[in-house]
Amino acid sequence: MNHSQTTVSRRNLLLGTGALGLSGILAGCVGGGSGGGSQNGGGGGGITFQNSIQDTSPRAALEHLVSEYDDGDVTMNSVATEQFRAQLTNYLRSNNPPDVLTWYAGSVARNYAREGLLLDVSSLWEGDGACANFSDALRSLSSDDDGNQIFVPTQYYWWSVFYKKSAFEEWGVEPPSTWDEFHALCEDLSGQGVIPLANGIGPTPWMASGWFDYLNLRINGPEYHRELLAGEHSFTDQEVVDVMEEYGRLIPYFDPNMTSYDNQEAVTPMANNEAAMYLVGAFVTEYFPEDQRDDLDFFSVPVINDSVPTAEEAPTDGYFAAARGNNHEETLAFLDYMASAESQETFIEMSDSGYLPTSPDVDTSDFSPLVQKGIQLLEETEEITQFFNRDGSDALQATADDALTRFLAEPESLTQILEDWQRAAEGTFD
Repeated sequence: MNHSQTTVSRRNLLLGTGALGLSGILAGCVGGGSGGGSQNGGGGGGITFQNSIQDTSPRAALEHLVSEYDDGDVTMNSVATEQFRAQLTNYLRSNNPPDVLTWYAGSVARNYAREGLLLDVSSLWEGDGACANFSDALRSLSSDDDGNQIFVPTQYYWWSVFYKKSAFEEWGVEPPSTWDEFHALCEDLSGQGVIPLANGIGPTPWMASGWFDYLNLRINGPEYHRELLAGEHSFTDQEVVDVMEEYGRLIPYFDPNMTSYDNQEAVTPMANNEAAMYLVGAFVTEYFPEDQRDDLDFFSVPVINDSVPTAEEAPTDGYFAAARGNNHEETLAFLDYMASAESQETFIEMSDSGYLPTSPDVDTSDFSPLVQKGIQLLEETEEITQFFNRDGSDALQATADDALTRFLAEPESLTQILEDWQRAAEGTFD
């Protein structure tokens, strides 16, 4: 593993995109701005900012924002996402933790808050704080069990079925409006020698959860989905069997090479017009060649059971801060800056991705048509969920990775797979 660290301030401006060239960090080098692990947040000496953003344009946007911050010195460490995930608990439990860390809202943040590892950032949600006008839904998503805010959300994005408009025109097909039409579309494409569904579940097996989430939302509804991931239902329930049987109907349509691709490499067959559709987050736009990005469009997974509320996945990203950090005042000031409407607008414009702002003060009128459509999708849906690990836990995600990749390879073993999944899930809840 490589360790890369850069101290950033107005006096040390980062030039160009990808100026840091950061790729990893030694597990033991997690130090905060001035050490000590004091609980009183005495401040002074700058802060350490640990981030997990690896895609080129979003990382360059983040580097730019940090470089423009002139109210203190920020030492920025960029860590490969899976390495960051594996070390996150160690970072927060360290006696000398990073002050600010990128991650996401929801159950994972609340679990860390229960351990007393996250700084209370409620002051940013009050008065003239940057988060004061954020939606009630975001406030709830960013709160601990006692109603205190422990997370600062700065952007979110939607999941949908992405496709290329020019390719659909070439193949003489149109986006479906019903689930039956979706299956008919897949059959039509297969008949033309086109792979209907791209996916990359090799190095990124969590991508198999995308279809599980949406099928569960469409068949059983968002309330059941969240309860299942909270351990209130069993993965052997008939409701889950129904989901998996519907998932099994899709298996013939997936790219036969999906176990060889990660989520980014899975785009290549689409870019080459060999595959047609990809259920994925809007971050996928970053993975397409630049001259194809304006050709991208999407449609929501069609309704299957019209008796359940509509729901869309909209994972929410941002920052939390280590309670054991020694620079609480500086940390809060930096978080206030990163959550401001100006910073959000800059990040979204520079990141060249389908991120949506959490601040209602961001002017979205100049955003791309794709992003405008994403905003409309989330405004019109009845409920919003996150993603499997965000509504559940990283530990539960590991059980899904095993179960779903096994199922995609051995759908005939469904009963045994679900029994094993439930047993593994119970271990995470215990």
